[in-house]
Amino acid sequence: MARTILTVTSPRNPVGLPAPAQIPRLPTPNCLTVDESRDLSRVLFQRLWTLPEGSADYSYVRNTLVELNLALVRACVSHFRHRSEPTDDLMQVGIVGLIKAINRFDPGRGVEFATFALPTIDGELKRFFRDTSWAVQVPRRLQELRLKLARSHDTLQQQLGHEPSDPELAAHLGATVDDIAEARIATNAYTAGTLEPPIDAEGNDSPLSRQLGYTDYGLERVEACEALRPAIAALCERDRAVLSLRFTGELTQAQIGAELGISQMQVSRILTRVLDRLRAVLLAER
Repeated sequence: MARTILTVTSPRNPVGLPAPAQIPRLPTPNCLTVDESRDLSRVLFQRLWTLPEGSADYSYVRNTLVELNLALVRACVSHFRHRSEPTDDLMQVGIVGLIKAINRFDPGRGVEFATFALPTIDGELKRFFRDTSWAVQVPRRLQELRLKLARSHDTLQQQLGHEPSDPELAAHLGATVDDIAEARIATNAYTAGTLEPPIDAEGNDSPLSRQLGYTDYGLERVEACEALRPAIAALCERDRAVLSLRFTGELTQAQIGAELGISQMQVSRILTRVLDRLRAVLLAER
């Protein structure tokens, strides 16, 4: 198959590749062996280097290189089988890394493409996990420090023969004790739990949300009522009646006036005076 491609030679085409308009349509990459794919990739990289970027021939050659080297993406994706992300999504991310590697690869340096591409694809996958797998986004500095902290902890534990302290970890990593504490806090942001699963401890099967404390605003009302009780008791009988009919009986001012035989205007004045007095008492208590 390589002999089919190497057909045109010229001083401007020293590797003997076809001119852009003469690039033949290649067989399906799936039909090639590993050695054939590697040899064909070398030839196509030489050809890609001579084509203007953005041309139809450039796109065709690059797409063929992507298909020829999909095995590199599968190899990198296989390292992350323990992750929960779908394999198809990881393949898409790996292909992006493969395309970046193809665009940056210089065949004139004499380096095998696989040697150059594998770190690029692997880095693209790790960047994907870094940017998407955290439940709460934290700075990249803390994400990287978290990984270094986990590795350094095991290393120091073996070297020292005891659980390493925060100052020892900080000295080993060239960081501060505050950085170590911040990285540990950032670890809690990697996954997020839910308050709905039941708790099995001590036979309690109610959701966790029912076990957590919350602010009971009713306590503030109880406190206010106890503080106002003496002040309400000190009111005259008519003032207490107006207050009770308005806020306990939920009557309108007109209905209260008809009930007590006074005008609506009098009811309004009584309520204003009584509420101002009670408000002053409540504020004085605080």
